[in-house]
Amino acid sequence: MLKIGLTGGIGAGKSAVAARLARLGAVLIDADVLARDVVSPGSDGLGEVMSAFGEGMLGPDGALDRPALGARVFGDEAARRTLEGIIHPRVRARTAELVAAAGPEAIVVNDVPLLVETGLAPSYHLVIVVTAAEPTRVGRLVRTRGMTEDEAFARIQAQAPEPRRRAAADVLLVNEDGLADLDAAVDALWHDRLVPYEANLRTGQRVPRARQPVIRDPDPNWPGQARRLIARLSAMAGDRAVRVDHIGSTAVPGLPAKDVVDVQLVVSDMDIAAEVAEDARSAGLVQAEGRWYDIDRYGDEHAKEVAVEADPGRPVNVHIRPLTSPAWRESLLFRDWLRADAADRAGYATFKRGLAGQPGIDLDTYSDDKLPWISGSLARAQRWAAQSGWDADRGMG
Repeated sequence: MLKIGLTGGIGAGKSAVAARLARLGAVLIDADVLARDVVSPGSDGLGEVMSAFGEGMLGPDGALDRPALGARVFGDEAARRTLEGIIHPRVRARTAELVAAAGPEAIVVNDVPLLVETGLAPSYHLVIVVTAAEPTRVGRLVRTRGMTEDEAFARIQAQAPEPRRRAAADVLLVNEDGLADLDAAVDALWHDRLVPYEANLRTGQRVPRARQPVIRDPDPNWPGQARRLIARLSAMAGDRAVRVDHIGSTAVPGLPAKDVVDVQLVVSDMDIAAEVAEDARSAGLVQAEGRWYDIDRYGDEHAKEVAVEADPGRPVNVHIRPLTSPAWRESLLFRDWLRADAADRAGYATFKRGLAGQPGIDLDTYSDDKLPWISGSLARAQRWAAQSGWDADRGMG
């Protein structure tokens, strides 16, 4: 099963994307619909709302007077949190029931307007955010919902800021050019990414990678992609994770790299590493086959587990290392030294580009041939650490 979170600011077009995904075959779970259901007439949810906000929230038909309740909580943080405390747990419970009933091959799309505000993003394999410029959204709300421009603007401002919503997006759908263009983007996403992602995750199949190493210019999206992956891994591993960090070349600002995000997850021992690697499917990853070891000088006792992408849209390597291995500290040292030393960072970039450009080189040879440069640089990195007071235990990064 593939679990997708879908969100977007009011007026952005989230409902149109949800409808299109449902037509394509997704199992759609609409949080707004569930939020209405859990406070329907006769429900315990409605009874709790009445207890909290008074009988004035009840309409003449015995149903919740939504406009009255909206007016009551709008702009009142304490009242809003009280209402959320009544509705959200019930919606989560009903969502879990529907997900369990969807079947192992389903692509489940949770349409959640407040996905970002409620911190739910790490619970999904992939988050889709629908966006549009604020004037576009205001115009839609005026035309389709009868709001004034001031009312529409106030509703937009009451939600999460757009940069925060974009930061949660694995997929950003920009809805400015009409429904036909939006539908085409959703169709391409479904066929090219979501369908193979679900199949890969269900069967434990990693995404094939090109064998020729390609070094790309630095991508400002790499850190955000790593942050989202770290959040999912942290949620999956729980207290089994000693720490989770973005490592490798994509973690060094300004450094060219292969377009593969490397993350390191440190656990207490190899038994836990194997357990976490197997559980990685809940974070959208699959366990890489075979036995994995760090640089040869460590020996067989310094094994690790590796998890890789099932998502065709984002290559990743997750190195799951035991706390006893020296490799996890050296990975952080190498990263932080390159972040701090512009000359060696430039030298490493030149070396990598030259190596990747050699005729006939493949990924395995490229990785092996980098090791002498990395090994030779660690002495310089250690001297830098001693001079700078660097400490691997200071925190995550």
